[in-house]
Amino acid sequence: MKKIILFIIIIFGFQGISQDVYKLKKEKPNETYDNIHVQKISDSPEQTTFLIWIKNSVKLHKHAHHAENIYVISGKGEMTIGDEKLVIKKGDFFTIPKNTPHGLEVLSSAPVKVLSIQSPQFKGVDRIFINKG
Repeated sequence: MKKIILFIIIIFGFQGISQDVYKLKKEKPNETYDNIHVQKISDSPEQTTFLIWIKNSVKLHKHAHHAENIYVISGKGEMTIGDEKLVIKKGDFFTIPKNTPHGLEVLSSAPVKVLSIQSPQFKGVDRIFINKG
């Protein structure tokens, strides 16, 4: 009996997750924007979660006190993480450790849309831009 209950919890739990991802795919910016639009979707002392749309690029920067987990919902871009460059696309997931420079150049005609989870809580003051050269 316990196995059946656990199975039901797992199935309905995953269904809830897939429904949430589906909702994120349909989510649109709540205002017009030039290059980057950030929409906070949850916040606690442990983490802050954002939906972010990028039309052109994100300047190279780092977070001294935050790790960032990113799931790519749509679009394609060239991501710089530390000394490495990689192409990111829909379905990709990666982690950016704290104090690691990162930036993005959009390669698709449509904006890159990501789910960004920063931990601990992000209050908007831990973004350090890095000047090249």
